Amino acid sequence: MKYGYARVSSQDQNLARQLQRLKEVGMDRIYEEKISGAINERPELMKVLKRLKPGDELYVIEMERLGRNNEYLTHIFMEVYLKGAKLVILDLPTFDDIDDANMRNFLRNIFIETKKFQAESERKRIRIRQRQGIELAKKRGGL
Repeated sequence: MKYGYARVSSQDQNLARQLQRLKEVGMDRIYEEKISGAINERPELMKVLKRLKPGDELYVIEMERLGRNNEYLTHIFMEVYLKGAKLVILDLPTFDDIDDANMRNFLRNIFIETKKFQAESERKRIRIRQRQGIELAKKRGGL
């Protein structure tokens, strides 16, 4: 089975871009969620992870759709791997053209670890910007 997972952070955001991309690559089922990636217990993500069986594939358009916490992302990767399924992140290179499996896995792992670091760093930057905005609003009497 090919499962897709689409997530945005808030109710007023739109899933259309993600859903279109997932449909283009032919999902059997797509799980959708409107919940912050900072929250690890996401019901739809939990459903699809529980459903995975050996040989299944879980697709997301970008790693940040799974979350922005390095440790939690590692947990998701391991859960998919231990179930014998495959995680496909559409905005990452596959390195499939590299014949040497060890080299292919090495490059994939380096790239994934770098993206996990970037995802968590971006979340930290978002929180800093939010705090700064709140402080400025308080100074102006807006809060």
